[in-house]
Amino acid sequence: MNENRNIKCAPSDRNQSWTSIDWNKAEETVKKLQARIVKAQKEGKYGKVKALQWTLTHSFYAKALAVKRVTSNSGSKTSGVDKTLWTTPERKYRAIATLKRRGYKPQPLKRVNIKKSNGKLRPLGIPTMTDRAMQALYLMALDPVAETISDKYSFGFRKNRCCADAMIRCHTLLSRSYSPEWVLEGDIKGCFDHISHDWLLNNVPMDKEILRKWLKCGFVFKGEVFPTEEGTPQGGIISPTLANIALNGIEKALSGFKQTTRNGVAYNPKVSLIRYADDFIITGASKEILENEVKPILVEFFQERGLELSEEKTVITHVSEGFDFLGFNVRKYNGTLLTKPSKKSVKKLTEKVKVLLKSHRAVKQEEILMMLNPILTGWSMYYRYCAASETFRKTDQKIFNMIWRWCLRRHSNKSLGWIKNRYFHRVNNRDWCFGIAKDSPKGNTHILLTRLFDTKITKYPQIKGDANPYDAEWYDYFLDRNLIRMKESLKGRKSLIFMWERQNQCCPLCGEPITKDTPWRTVMLNVDGISKLHLAHETCCKSLNKKGGLS
Repeated sequence: MNENRNIKCAPSDRNQSWTSIDWNKAEETVKKLQARIVKAQKEGKYGKVKALQWTLTHSFYAKALAVKRVTSNSGSKTSGVDKTLWTTPERKYRAIATLKRRGYKPQPLKRVNIKKSNGKLRPLGIPTMTDRAMQALYLMALDPVAETISDKYSFGFRKNRCCADAMIRCHTLLSRSYSPEWVLEGDIKGCFDHISHDWLLNNVPMDKEILRKWLKCGFVFKGEVFPTEEGTPQGGIISPTLANIALNGIEKALSGFKQTTRNGVAYNPKVSLIRYADDFIITGASKEILENEVKPILVEFFQERGLELSEEKTVITHVSEGFDFLGFNVRKYNGTLLTKPSKKSVKKLTEKVKVLLKSHRAVKQEEILMMLNPILTGWSMYYRYCAASETFRKTDQKIFNMIWRWCLRRHSNKSLGWIKNRYFHRVNNRDWCFGIAKDSPKGNTHILLTRLFDTKITKYPQIKGDANPYDAEWYDYFLDRNLIRMKESLKGRKSLIFMWERQNQCCPLCGEPITKDTPWRTVMLNVDGISKLHLAHETCCKSLNKKGGLS
Protein backbone atom coordinates (compact mmCIF):
# COMPACT_ATOMS: atom_id res chain seq x y z
CA MET A 1 0.00 0.00 0.00
CA ASN A 2 2.86 2.38 0.78
CA GLU A 3 4.26 1.66 -2.67
CA ASN A 4 0.96 2.62 -4.28
CA ARG A 5 0.67 5.82 -2.23
CA ASN A 6 3.87 7.12 -3.80
CA ILE A 7 2.36 7.13 -7.29
CA LYS A 8 1.43 10.81 -7.27
CA CYS A 9 2.35 13.84 -9.32
CA ALA A 10 5.45 15.86 -8.61
CA PRO A 11 5.06 18.22 -5.62
CA SER A 12 6.15 21.13 -7.83
CA ASP A 13 2.85 20.87 -9.71
CA ARG A 14 1.03 22.03 -6.59
CA ASN A 15 2.79 25.42 -6.67
CA GLN A 16 1.49 26.28 -10.11
CA SER A 17 -1.73 27.94 -11.25
CA TRP A 18 -4.86 26.46 -12.84
CA THR A 19 -3.82 27.52 -16.34
CA SER A 20 -0.37 25.93 -16.04
CA ILE A 21 -1.59 22.41 -15.16
CA ASP A 22 -0.43 19.85 -17.73
CA TRP A 23 -3.80 18.28 -18.61
CA ASN A 24 -2.25 15.71 -20.95
CA LYS A 25 -0.07 14.45 -18.12
CA ALA A 26 -3.06 14.50 -15.76
CA GLU A 27 -5.15 12.39 -18.14
CA GLU A 28 -2.30 9.96 -18.72
CA THR A 29 -1.59 9.54 -14.99
CA VAL A 30 -5.23 8.83 -14.15
CA LYS A 31 -5.60 6.56 -17.19
CA LYS A 32 -2.65 4.40 -16.08
CA LEU A 33 -4.03 4.06 -12.56
CA GLN A 34 -7.47 3.10 -13.91
CA ALA A 35 -5.90 0.46 -16.16
CA ARG A 36 -4.09 -0.99 -13.12
CA ILE A 37 -7.38 -1.06 -11.18
CA VAL A 38 -9.03 -3.03 -14.00
CA LYS A 39 -6.12 -5.49 -14.15
CA ALA A 40 -6.21 -6.07 -10.37
CA GLN A 41 -10.00 -6.53 -10.45
CA LYS A 42 -9.76 -9.11 -13.27
CA GLU A 43 -7.08 -11.01 -11.33
CA GLY A 44 -9.21 -11.03 -8.17
CA LYS A 45 -6.69 -8.94 -6.18
CA TYR A 46 -9.32 -6.91 -4.34
CA GLY A 47 -6.88 -5.59 -1.74
CA LYS A 48 -4.75 -4.12 -4.50
CA VAL A 49 -7.90 -2.62 -6.07
CA LYS A 50 -8.61 -0.75 -2.82
CA ALA A 51 -5.01 0.43 -2.55
CA LEU A 52 -5.02 1.74 -6.12
CA GLN A 53 -8.38 3.44 -5.57
CA TRP A 54 -6.93 5.18 -2.49
CA THR A 55 -3.93 6.30 -4.58
CA LEU A 56 -6.15 7.70 -7.32
CA THR A 57 -8.49 9.60 -4.99
CA HIS A 58 -5.51 11.22 -3.24
CA SER A 59 -3.75 12.18 -6.50
CA PHE A 60 -3.38 15.88 -7.29
CA TYR A 61 -3.98 15.25 -10.98
CA ALA A 62 -7.18 13.29 -10.33
CA LYS A 63 -8.47 16.08 -8.08
CA ALA A 64 -7.64 18.65 -10.76
CA LEU A 65 -9.55 16.64 -13.38
CA ALA A 66 -12.52 16.33 -11.01
CA VAL A 67 -12.65 20.11 -10.57
CA LYS A 68 -12.27 20.56 -14.33
CA ARG A 69 -15.22 18.25 -14.98
CA VAL A 70 -17.67 20.02 -12.66
CA THR A 71 -16.62 23.48 -13.86
CA SER A 72 -16.89 22.72 -17.58
CA ASN A 73 -20.12 20.70 -17.81
CA SER A 74 -23.66 22.03 -18.33
CA GLY A 75 -24.31 22.25 -14.58
CA SER A 76 -21.32 24.44 -13.80
CA LYS A 77 -23.53 27.54 -13.44
CA THR A 78 -25.97 25.88 -11.01
CA SER A 79 -25.06 26.14 -7.34
CA GLY A 80 -26.04 23.94 -4.40
CA VAL A 81 -27.37 25.00 -1.01
CA ASP A 82 -24.19 27.01 -0.28
CA LYS A 83 -24.76 29.17 -3.42
CA THR A 84 -21.06 28.83 -4.30
CA LEU A 85 -19.68 28.56 -7.85
CA TRP A 86 -16.12 28.11 -9.10
CA THR A 87 -15.99 30.58 -11.97
CA THR A 88 -12.41 31.86 -11.99
CA PRO A 89 -9.08 30.03 -12.47
CA GLU A 90 -8.05 31.07 -8.95
CA ARG A 91 -11.17 29.55 -7.37
CA LYS A 92 -10.77 26.37 -9.41
CA TYR A 93 -7.16 25.96 -8.33
CA ARG A 94 -7.98 26.60 -4.66
CA ALA A 95 -10.80 24.06 -4.92
CA ILE A 96 -8.32 21.27 -5.65
CA ALA A 97 -6.90 21.55 -2.14
CA THR A 98 -10.39 21.26 -0.58
CA LEU A 99 -10.97 17.74 -1.94
CA LYS A 100 -9.83 15.83 1.15
CA ARG A 101 -11.24 12.70 2.73
CA ARG A 102 -10.30 13.67 6.30
CA GLY A 103 -12.95 15.94 7.79
CA TYR A 104 -15.13 15.79 4.68
CA LYS A 105 -18.84 16.30 5.37
CA PRO A 106 -21.23 16.68 2.43
CA GLN A 107 -23.95 19.31 2.64
CA PRO A 108 -27.64 18.52 2.02
CA LEU A 109 -28.82 18.47 -1.58
CA LYS A 110 -30.89 21.28 -3.07
CA ARG A 111 -34.16 19.64 -4.14
CA VAL A 112 -35.82 20.84 -7.35
CA ASN A 113 -38.60 19.21 -9.37
CA ILE A 114 -38.66 18.96 -13.16
CA LYS A 115 -41.52 17.82 -15.38
CA LYS A 116 -41.41 14.35 -16.92
CA SER A 117 -42.86 13.54 -20.34
CA ASN A 118 -46.02 12.13 -18.68
CA GLY A 119 -46.63 15.38 -16.77
CA LYS A 120 -45.47 14.09 -13.40
CA LEU A 121 -42.62 15.67 -11.44
CA ARG A 122 -39.16 14.14 -11.13
CA PRO A 123 -37.18 15.19 -8.03
CA LEU A 124 -33.57 16.20 -8.63
CA GLY A 125 -30.97 16.63 -5.89
CA ILE A 126 -28.30 19.23 -6.69
CA PRO A 127 -25.08 18.85 -4.64
CA THR A 128 -22.71 21.72 -3.88
CA MET A 129 -19.67 22.23 -6.11
CA THR A 130 -17.39 20.60 -3.53
CA ASP A 131 -19.64 17.55 -3.24
CA ARG A 132 -19.90 17.28 -7.03
CA ALA A 133 -16.11 17.39 -7.35
CA MET A 134 -15.71 14.73 -4.63
CA GLN A 135 -18.21 12.51 -6.45
CA ALA A 136 -16.36 13.03 -9.74
CA LEU A 137 -13.09 12.16 -7.99
CA TYR A 138 -14.35 8.93 -6.43
CA LEU A 139 -16.16 8.02 -9.64
CA MET A 140 -12.76 7.89 -11.41
CA ALA A 141 -11.78 5.13 -8.99
CA LEU A 142 -15.15 3.33 -9.01
CA ASP A 143 -15.98 3.35 -12.72
CA PRO A 144 -13.14 1.02 -13.86
CA VAL A 145 -14.39 -1.59 -11.37
CA ALA A 146 -18.02 -1.02 -12.38
CA GLU A 147 -17.13 -1.50 -16.07
CA THR A 148 -15.31 -4.74 -15.28
CA ILE A 149 -18.24 -6.27 -13.38
CA SER A 150 -21.07 -4.85 -15.55
CA ASP A 151 -23.52 -6.97 -17.50
CA LYS A 152 -22.42 -7.45 -21.11
CA TYR A 153 -25.52 -5.90 -22.61
CA SER A 154 -26.06 -2.99 -20.25
CA PHE A 155 -25.67 0.25 -22.21
CA GLY A 156 -26.95 3.15 -20.10
CA PHE A 157 -24.62 5.66 -18.37
CA ARG A 158 -21.50 3.79 -19.43
CA LYS A 159 -18.44 5.20 -21.16
CA ASN A 160 -18.46 4.80 -24.98
CA ARG A 161 -21.96 3.29 -24.95
CA CYS A 162 -25.25 4.88 -25.99
CA CYS A 163 -28.86 4.18 -27.00
CA ALA A 164 -27.78 3.20 -30.51
CA ASP A 165 -25.75 0.31 -29.04
CA ALA A 166 -28.84 -0.97 -27.23
CA MET A 167 -31.03 -0.72 -30.34
CA ILE A 168 -28.58 -2.47 -32.67
CA ARG A 169 -28.32 -5.27 -30.11
CA CYS A 170 -32.12 -5.42 -30.00
CA HIS A 171 -32.26 -5.66 -33.80
CA THR A 172 -29.60 -8.40 -33.83
CA LEU A 173 -31.53 -10.47 -31.28
CA LEU A 174 -34.96 -10.21 -32.90
CA SER A 175 -34.37 -9.88 -36.66
CA ARG A 176 -33.60 -13.48 -37.63
CA SER A 177 -36.13 -16.12 -38.62
CA TYR A 178 -35.22 -18.24 -35.57
CA SER A 179 -35.19 -15.27 -33.15
CA PRO A 180 -37.37 -15.21 -30.02
CA GLU A 181 -40.85 -13.79 -30.65
CA TRP A 182 -41.88 -12.68 -27.16
CA VAL A 183 -40.55 -9.68 -25.25
CA LEU A 184 -40.96 -8.66 -21.61
CA GLU A 185 -40.86 -4.87 -21.25
CA GLY A 186 -39.62 -4.18 -17.73
CA ASP A 187 -40.32 -1.12 -15.61
CA ILE A 188 -39.01 -0.44 -12.09
CA LYS A 189 -40.97 1.76 -9.70
CA GLY A 190 -38.83 4.81 -8.85
CA CYS A 191 -35.50 3.06 -9.35
CA PHE A 192 -33.24 5.90 -8.18
CA ASP A 193 -35.53 6.81 -5.27
CA HIS A 194 -35.84 3.38 -3.66
CA ILE A 195 -32.48 1.57 -3.94
CA SER A 196 -31.59 0.09 -0.55
CA HIS A 197 -28.80 1.96 1.25
CA ASP A 198 -27.78 -1.21 3.08
CA TRP A 199 -27.38 -3.08 -0.21
CA LEU A 200 -25.28 -0.28 -1.71
CA LEU A 201 -23.04 -0.05 1.37
CA ASN A 202 -22.49 -3.82 1.35
CA ASN A 203 -21.89 -4.24 -2.38
CA VAL A 204 -20.47 -1.08 -3.98
CA PRO A 205 -16.64 -1.47 -4.22
CA MET A 206 -15.58 1.97 -2.95
CA ASP A 207 -14.79 3.86 0.27
CA LYS A 208 -17.77 2.92 2.50
CA GLU A 209 -17.47 5.94 4.80
CA ILE A 210 -17.62 8.41 1.91
CA LEU A 211 -20.51 6.52 0.32
CA ARG A 212 -22.46 6.49 3.61
CA LYS A 213 -22.07 10.25 3.96
CA TRP A 214 -23.43 10.84 0.45
CA LEU A 215 -26.39 8.52 0.92
CA LYS A 216 -27.38 10.00 4.30
CA CYS A 217 -26.72 13.71 3.63
CA GLY A 218 -30.43 14.62 3.27
CA PHE A 219 -31.96 17.36 1.11
CA VAL A 220 -33.38 20.86 1.47
CA PHE A 221 -36.79 21.68 0.03
CA LYS A 222 -38.58 25.00 0.61
CA GLY A 223 -36.17 25.89 3.40
CA GLU A 224 -36.70 22.64 5.34
CA VAL A 225 -34.15 19.83 5.75
CA PHE A 226 -35.34 16.25 5.15
CA PRO A 227 -33.40 13.01 5.81
CA THR A 228 -32.68 10.43 3.09
CA GLU A 229 -33.37 6.85 4.19
CA GLU A 230 -33.32 5.17 0.76
CA GLY A 231 -32.35 5.77 -2.85
CA THR A 232 -29.56 7.65 -4.55
CA PRO A 233 -30.40 11.20 -5.70
CA GLN A 234 -30.93 11.94 -9.40
CA GLY A 235 -28.61 14.80 -10.15
CA GLY A 236 -25.46 13.46 -8.48
CA ILE A 237 -22.50 12.66 -10.73
CA ILE A 238 -21.96 9.22 -9.18
CA SER A 239 -25.67 8.27 -8.92
CA PRO A 240 -26.02 6.65 -12.40
CA THR A 241 -23.03 4.38 -11.70
CA LEU A 242 -24.44 3.38 -8.29
CA ALA A 243 -27.78 2.54 -9.95
CA ASN A 244 -25.98 0.53 -12.65
CA ILE A 245 -24.10 -1.47 -10.01
CA ALA A 246 -27.37 -2.17 -8.20
CA LEU A 247 -28.95 -3.48 -11.41
CA ASN A 248 -25.90 -5.47 -12.53
CA GLY A 249 -26.41 -9.19 -12.15
CA ILE A 250 -29.69 -9.63 -14.02
CA GLU A 251 -27.80 -11.47 -16.78
CA LYS A 252 -26.27 -13.80 -14.18
CA ALA A 253 -29.67 -14.37 -12.58
CA LEU A 254 -31.03 -15.39 -16.00
CA SER A 255 -28.01 -17.50 -16.92
CA GLY A 256 -29.85 -20.71 -15.98
CA PHE A 257 -31.98 -20.40 -19.11
CA LYS A 258 -29.81 -22.28 -21.55
CA GLN A 259 -30.54 -24.80 -24.25
CA THR A 260 -31.97 -27.88 -22.56
CA THR A 261 -33.74 -31.10 -23.45
CA ARG A 262 -37.44 -31.36 -22.65
CA ASN A 263 -39.17 -34.70 -23.18
CA GLY A 264 -36.24 -35.85 -25.29
CA VAL A 265 -36.41 -32.78 -27.60
CA ALA A 266 -33.74 -30.03 -27.75
CA TYR A 267 -35.26 -26.79 -26.50
CA ASN A 268 -33.82 -23.25 -26.34
CA PRO A 269 -35.76 -20.74 -24.20
CA LYS A 270 -33.94 -17.85 -25.97
CA VAL A 271 -33.84 -15.69 -22.84
CA SER A 272 -31.65 -12.59 -23.32
CA LEU A 273 -31.41 -9.18 -21.66
CA ILE A 274 -30.93 -5.69 -23.10
CA ARG A 275 -30.75 -2.91 -20.50
CA TYR A 276 -30.32 0.84 -20.70
CA ALA A 277 -30.12 2.23 -17.13
CA ASP A 278 -33.43 1.17 -15.49
CA ASP A 279 -35.20 0.47 -18.82
CA PHE A 280 -34.84 -3.10 -20.01
CA ILE A 281 -36.36 -5.78 -22.19
CA ILE A 282 -35.99 -9.57 -21.92
CA THR A 283 -36.64 -11.87 -24.87
CA GLY A 284 -38.12 -15.35 -24.62
CA ALA A 285 -39.27 -18.26 -26.77
CA SER A 286 -42.78 -18.19 -25.27
CA LYS A 287 -45.06 -16.02 -23.17
CA GLU A 288 -45.24 -18.73 -20.50
CA ILE A 289 -41.44 -18.71 -19.92
CA LEU A 290 -41.41 -14.95 -19.43
CA GLU A 291 -44.53 -14.91 -17.22
CA ASN A 292 -43.97 -17.98 -15.07
CA GLU A 293 -40.18 -18.36 -14.92
CA VAL A 294 -38.41 -15.10 -15.78
CA LYS A 295 -40.72 -12.65 -13.98
CA PRO A 296 -40.45 -14.36 -10.53
CA ILE A 297 -36.63 -14.24 -10.83
CA LEU A 298 -36.80 -10.50 -11.54
CA VAL A 299 -39.14 -9.87 -8.60
CA GLU A 300 -36.75 -11.66 -6.23
CA PHE A 301 -33.70 -9.91 -7.73
CA PHE A 302 -35.17 -6.42 -7.30
CA GLN A 303 -36.65 -7.13 -3.87
CA GLU A 304 -33.17 -7.83 -2.51
CA ARG A 305 -32.13 -4.33 -3.63
CA GLY A 306 -35.21 -2.59 -2.21
CA LEU A 307 -36.80 -2.22 -5.66
CA GLU A 308 -40.14 -3.30 -7.05
CA LEU A 309 -41.23 -4.32 -10.54
CA SER A 310 -44.21 -2.27 -11.73
CA GLU A 311 -47.06 -4.67 -12.46
CA GLU A 312 -48.96 -2.10 -14.54
CA LYS A 313 -46.09 -1.11 -16.84
CA THR A 314 -44.34 -4.49 -17.08
CA VAL A 315 -45.97 -6.17 -20.08
CA ILE A 316 -45.24 -9.14 -22.32
CA THR A 317 -45.64 -8.49 -26.05
CA HIS A 318 -45.33 -10.47 -29.27
CA VAL A 319 -42.94 -8.90 -31.79
CA SER A 320 -45.67 -8.85 -34.45
CA GLU A 321 -47.61 -6.40 -32.24
CA GLY A 322 -44.52 -4.28 -31.63
CA PHE A 323 -43.21 -2.49 -28.55
CA ASP A 324 -41.59 0.85 -27.70
CA PHE A 325 -38.07 1.00 -26.27
CA LEU A 326 -35.89 4.11 -25.81
CA GLY A 327 -38.07 6.17 -28.15
CA PHE A 328 -38.08 3.52 -30.90
CA ASN A 329 -40.84 1.19 -32.03
CA VAL A 330 -39.67 -2.36 -32.75
CA ARG A 331 -42.02 -4.60 -34.72
CA LYS A 332 -42.01 -7.47 -37.19
CA TYR A 333 -43.98 -6.97 -40.40
CA ASN A 334 -44.57 -10.29 -42.19
CA GLY A 335 -41.37 -11.72 -40.73
CA THR A 336 -39.24 -8.59 -41.32
CA LEU A 337 -38.13 -6.63 -38.26
CA LEU A 338 -38.23 -2.85 -38.57
CA THR A 339 -37.08 -0.34 -35.97
CA LYS A 340 -38.71 3.08 -36.39
CA PRO A 341 -39.17 6.26 -34.35
CA SER A 342 -42.10 5.72 -31.99
CA LYS A 343 -45.36 7.63 -32.44
CA LYS A 344 -44.88 9.21 -29.01
CA SER A 345 -41.48 10.56 -30.07
CA VAL A 346 -42.85 12.01 -33.33
CA LYS A 347 -45.76 13.62 -31.46
CA LYS A 348 -43.39 15.09 -28.87
CA LEU A 349 -41.24 16.64 -31.63
CA THR A 350 -44.17 18.14 -33.55
CA GLU A 351 -45.68 19.52 -30.31
CA LYS A 352 -42.36 21.13 -29.45
CA VAL A 353 -42.14 22.78 -32.88
CA LYS A 354 -45.79 23.89 -32.63
CA VAL A 355 -45.29 25.50 -29.20
CA LEU A 356 -42.08 27.22 -30.35
CA LEU A 357 -43.74 28.72 -33.44
CA LYS A 358 -46.82 29.78 -31.48
CA SER A 359 -44.76 31.54 -28.81
CA HIS A 360 -42.50 33.31 -31.34
CA ARG A 361 -44.96 34.77 -33.82
CA ALA A 362 -43.20 38.12 -34.16
CA VAL A 363 -39.51 37.15 -34.26
CA LYS A 364 -37.36 37.30 -37.37
CA GLN A 365 -37.18 34.34 -39.72
CA GLU A 366 -33.47 33.98 -39.01
CA GLU A 367 -34.16 33.54 -35.29
CA ILE A 368 -36.76 30.84 -36.00
CA LEU A 369 -34.17 28.98 -38.06
CA MET A 370 -31.61 29.26 -35.24
CA MET A 371 -34.13 27.80 -32.76
CA LEU A 372 -35.56 25.03 -34.94
CA ASN A 373 -32.47 23.70 -36.73
CA PRO A 374 -30.65 22.34 -33.63
CA ILE A 375 -33.86 20.59 -32.50
CA LEU A 376 -34.51 18.97 -35.89
CA THR A 377 -30.84 18.06 -36.44
CA GLY A 378 -30.55 16.41 -33.02
CA TRP A 379 -33.77 14.44 -33.52
CA SER A 380 -32.82 13.19 -36.98
CA MET A 381 -29.29 12.23 -35.88
CA TYR A 382 -30.73 10.16 -33.00
CA TYR A 383 -32.94 8.15 -35.38
CA ARG A 384 -30.60 7.89 -38.40
CA TYR A 385 -29.59 4.31 -37.54
CA CYS A 386 -33.12 2.88 -37.93
CA ALA A 387 -35.73 2.58 -40.70
CA ALA A 388 -36.79 6.20 -40.33
CA SER A 389 -36.98 7.49 -43.92
CA GLU A 390 -40.76 7.30 -44.19
CA THR A 391 -41.21 8.83 -40.73
CA PHE A 392 -38.81 11.64 -41.65
CA ARG A 393 -40.77 12.38 -44.85
CA LYS A 394 -44.15 12.52 -43.08
CA THR A 395 -42.79 14.60 -40.19
CA ASP A 396 -41.22 17.05 -42.66
CA GLN A 397 -44.67 17.55 -44.17
CA LYS A 398 -46.23 18.22 -40.75
CA ILE A 399 -43.51 20.74 -39.90
CA PHE A 400 -43.90 22.44 -43.30
CA ASN A 401 -47.64 22.87 -42.65
CA MET A 402 -46.92 24.46 -39.27
CA ILE A 403 -44.31 26.78 -40.82
CA TRP A 404 -46.75 27.81 -43.57
CA ARG A 405 -49.45 28.63 -41.00
CA TRP A 406 -46.85 30.66 -39.06
CA CYS A 407 -46.12 32.68 -42.22
CA LEU A 408 -49.82 33.23 -42.97
CA ARG A 409 -50.50 34.54 -39.47
CA ARG A 410 -47.75 37.15 -39.84
CA HIS A 411 -49.12 38.56 -43.11
CA SER A 412 -52.88 38.11 -43.16
CA ASN A 413 -53.28 41.03 -45.60
CA LYS A 414 -50.73 39.75 -48.17
CA SER A 415 -51.25 37.42 -51.12
CA LEU A 416 -50.10 33.79 -50.96
CA GLY A 417 -47.59 34.43 -53.74
CA TRP A 418 -46.04 37.35 -51.86
CA ILE A 419 -45.71 35.24 -48.69
CA LYS A 420 -44.19 32.37 -50.63
CA ASN A 421 -41.59 34.63 -52.25
CA ARG A 422 -40.83 36.32 -48.93
CA TYR A 423 -40.09 33.18 -46.90
CA PHE A 424 -39.39 30.36 -49.36
CA HIS A 425 -36.70 29.89 -52.01
CA ARG A 426 -35.79 27.58 -54.85
CA VAL A 427 -32.47 25.88 -54.06
CA ASN A 428 -30.84 23.17 -56.24
CA ASN A 429 -34.07 22.53 -58.17
CA ARG A 430 -36.04 22.13 -54.92
CA ASP A 431 -38.79 24.67 -54.42
CA TRP A 432 -40.49 25.80 -51.21
CA CYS A 433 -37.31 25.78 -49.11
CA PHE A 434 -37.93 27.80 -45.93
CA GLY A 435 -34.86 29.96 -45.32
CA ILE A 436 -33.04 33.22 -45.92
CA ALA A 437 -30.64 34.26 -48.69
CA LYS A 438 -27.24 35.71 -47.83
CA ASP A 439 -24.60 37.34 -49.97
CA SER A 440 -21.12 35.83 -49.94
CA PRO A 441 -17.93 36.11 -52.03
CA LYS A 442 -18.98 32.94 -53.87
CA GLY A 443 -22.44 34.31 -54.67
CA ASN A 444 -25.81 33.96 -53.00
CA THR A 445 -26.04 31.31 -50.30
CA HIS A 446 -28.99 30.20 -48.23
CA ILE A 447 -29.57 29.34 -44.61
CA LEU A 448 -32.36 26.77 -44.78
CA LEU A 449 -34.59 24.91 -42.36
CA THR A 450 -33.16 21.46 -41.63
CA ARG A 451 -35.03 18.79 -43.56
CA LEU A 452 -35.28 15.46 -41.73
CA PHE A 453 -35.52 13.46 -44.94
CA ASP A 454 -32.06 14.73 -46.00
CA THR A 455 -30.52 12.74 -43.13
CA LYS A 456 -29.01 9.59 -44.58
CA ILE A 457 -29.86 6.30 -42.89
CA THR A 458 -26.60 4.55 -41.95
CA LYS A 459 -25.53 1.34 -40.26
CA TYR A 460 -24.28 1.58 -36.68
CA PRO A 461 -21.16 -0.42 -35.68
CA GLN A 462 -22.20 -2.79 -32.89
CA ILE A 463 -19.98 -2.71 -29.79
CA LYS A 464 -18.51 -5.91 -28.37
CA GLY A 465 -20.12 -6.87 -25.08
CA ASP A 466 -16.81 -7.49 -23.26
CA ALA A 467 -15.21 -4.22 -24.37
CA ASN A 468 -13.87 -2.16 -21.45
CA PRO A 469 -12.62 1.40 -22.20
CA TYR A 470 -10.44 1.37 -19.04
CA ASP A 471 -8.70 -1.92 -19.93
CA ALA A 472 -5.37 -1.49 -21.74
CA GLU A 473 -6.18 -4.56 -23.86
CA TRP A 474 -9.11 -2.67 -25.44
CA TYR A 475 -7.41 0.69 -26.11
CA ASP A 476 -6.80 -0.02 -29.82
CA TYR A 477 -10.37 -1.29 -30.26
CA PHE A 478 -11.89 1.92 -28.91
CA LEU A 479 -9.39 4.04 -30.83
CA ASP A 480 -10.49 2.41 -34.10
CA ARG A 481 -14.14 2.60 -33.09
CA ASN A 482 -13.97 6.31 -32.28
CA LEU A 483 -12.11 6.90 -35.55
CA ILE A 484 -14.90 5.21 -37.54
CA ARG A 485 -17.67 7.06 -35.67
CA MET A 486 -15.97 10.45 -36.06
CA LYS A 487 -15.34 9.96 -39.78
CA GLU A 488 -18.92 8.83 -40.22
CA SER A 489 -20.19 11.97 -38.47
CA LEU A 490 -17.99 14.12 -40.78
CA LYS A 491 -19.03 12.26 -43.92
CA GLY A 492 -19.12 14.60 -46.91
CA ARG A 493 -17.03 17.26 -45.13
CA LYS A 494 -13.56 16.44 -46.43
CA SER A 495 -11.97 19.67 -45.20
CA LEU A 496 -12.96 18.90 -41.60
CA ILE A 497 -11.67 15.33 -41.87
CA PHE A 498 -8.37 16.69 -43.23
CA MET A 499 -8.06 19.18 -40.34
CA TRP A 500 -8.94 16.50 -37.76
CA GLU A 501 -6.31 14.07 -39.10
CA ARG A 502 -3.71 16.85 -39.45
CA GLN A 503 -4.11 17.49 -35.69
CA ASN A 504 -3.64 13.76 -34.93
CA GLN A 505 -7.34 13.70 -33.93
CA CYS A 506 -6.58 15.87 -30.85
CA CYS A 507 -7.56 19.36 -29.71
CA PRO A 508 -4.59 21.74 -30.22
CA LEU A 509 -5.51 23.65 -27.03
CA CYS A 510 -5.74 20.83 -24.47
CA GLY A 511 -4.24 17.84 -26.30
CA GLU A 512 -7.22 15.59 -25.54
CA PRO A 513 -8.90 13.55 -28.33
CA ILE A 514 -11.69 15.11 -30.38
CA THR A 515 -14.42 12.50 -30.81
CA LYS A 516 -18.02 12.44 -31.95
CA ASP A 517 -19.13 12.68 -28.31
CA THR A 518 -17.00 15.73 -27.42
CA PRO A 519 -18.53 19.07 -28.59
CA TRP A 520 -16.12 20.89 -30.90
CA ARG A 521 -15.99 23.76 -33.40
CA THR A 522 -13.61 25.28 -35.93
CA VAL A 523 -11.37 28.12 -34.77
CA MET A 524 -8.50 30.14 -36.24
CA LEU A 525 -5.31 29.54 -34.22
CA ASN A 526 -1.75 30.72 -34.60
CA VAL A 527 0.53 27.66 -34.43
CA ASP A 528 4.26 28.03 -35.13
CA GLY A 529 3.66 31.54 -36.43
CA ILE A 530 1.09 30.38 -39.00
CA SER A 531 -2.65 31.08 -38.66
CA LYS A 532 -4.75 28.08 -39.66
CA LEU A 533 -8.21 26.72 -39.05
CA HIS A 534 -8.29 24.00 -36.41
CA LEU A 535 -10.89 21.82 -34.74
CA ALA A 536 -11.01 22.48 -30.99
CA HIS A 537 -13.24 21.59 -28.06
CA GLU A 538 -15.97 24.14 -27.36
CA THR A 539 -14.94 24.39 -23.71
CA CYS A 540 -11.32 25.07 -24.70
CA CYS A 541 -12.44 27.80 -27.12
CA LYS A 542 -14.57 29.43 -24.42
CA SER A 543 -11.65 29.39 -21.97
CA LEU A 544 -9.31 30.90 -24.56
CA ASN A 545 -11.91 33.50 -25.48
CA LYS A 546 -12.19 34.63 -21.84
CA LYS A 547 -8.43 35.17 -21.79
CA GLY A 548 -8.64 37.26 -24.95
CA GLY A 549 -7.00 34.63 -27.13
CA LEU A 550 -9.82 34.55 -29.68
CA SER A 551 -11.10 37.49 -31.65
